[in-house]
Amino acid sequence: MADEHGAVTPGLIALHQTLAGADVGLIIFGHLFCHPRGRYGPGHVGIHDDAMLPGLAALAHEVRTRGARIFAQLTHAGSQSRLAAVDPLAPSPVPNALTGRPVSGASEDEIGEAIASFGAGARRAVEAGFDGVHIHAANGYLISEFSSPLANRRTDRWGGSAENRDRFVLEVLRAVRRAVPAGFPVSVKLGLADAVPGGLDLDETLPRARRLVEAGADAIEVSVNVMARPADSARTYVAVDRRRAIMDLLPHRVLAGPVAEAYNAPLARALRGAVDTRIILVGGLRTTATLSRVIESGDADFVAMARPFIREPDIVRQIANGRTGRVDCTSCNLCLAHGGHHTLRCWRTPRRHLLDHAFYRLKGGLRPTLFRGHPPDQD
Repeated sequence: MADEHGAVTPGLIALHQTLAGADVGLIIFGHLFCHPRGRYGPGHVGIHDDAMLPGLAALAHEVRTRGARIFAQLTHAGSQSRLAAVDPLAPSPVPNALTGRPVSGASEDEIGEAIASFGAGARRAVEAGFDGVHIHAANGYLISEFSSPLANRRTDRWGGSAENRDRFVLEVLRAVRRAVPAGFPVSVKLGLADAVPGGLDLDETLPRARRLVEAGADAIEVSVNVMARPADSARTYVAVDRRRAIMDLLPHRVLAGPVAEAYNAPLARALRGAVDTRIILVGGLRTTATLSRVIESGDADFVAMARPFIREPDIVRQIANGRTGRVDCTSCNLCLAHGGHHTLRCWRTPRRHLLDHAFYRLKGGLRPTLFRGHPPDQD
């Protein structure tokens, strides 16, 4: 929902006014690219330049005046950038596992520049009035790549061993800590395991999480690391039973069982047993019973949702007022399929949006104008 330069737009402010005014406690802002080479795709919001500050400050102000709090989520897309104009950065010359995009390995200077950009982004977040910084170290982006033995084949001080693969994310955290005031909240979205066979696992990431807490991380949000498919971090049809499938015109799901909720909960439990820190759980939380169980069991200290807020931005207020059961979101991922083509919306409500989707798809509008699952020379 950003403009062509990555700046905040009135529509993006309006979205967050709605969320903040509907009793959301903490908004973790959609990830902000902190370096021009770290931009993921069209519409991606930037925190890479001081020119972004007026829009970011206006958005943070609108959230805070409505009683909510907001963290700036800093990221660098690395080799997972889907923009042809971007020269992607990666630890090693390994094609991206999600897009297949070929890359070259980063130089020492490029690594230092990327780390410094996270610190500069954190400084801008403070100046813009955000309440905290959330470092995105998951889902196949640059920090994920440095953390994974599949993507990081280096043999220098940035790779070759688990301890060396720790270095990039730890240096990013230290750069962020140096850029923000003492006591300013800094959390990390950490990829605890690769979705690609033979990759990163908990034996490596649990010690990494401990080192992050020792270095100043106030909380960890658990997620997947390097991905082969978008659904590796955003699974489809979570908790969609037969009734919901019929109501939402999902004939292919009528006879299929619902996909299990809270698919990252096993990672959160493992983290809880290894690290003394606040844990945020995201990923397929779709019923009030599951939301309550996660907190009551101690698996996590905070629950987070993303896609359900696209369809029902007032879902928190509904639950506070006594709503029980499942949210309306079917995790169909049409909202993701239209990324780079349209601004954020739910394509199942109102019903006419489904017709718009079908018409747009039949016209070939969802053809991969960006890198989607294969290298650019195969487009």
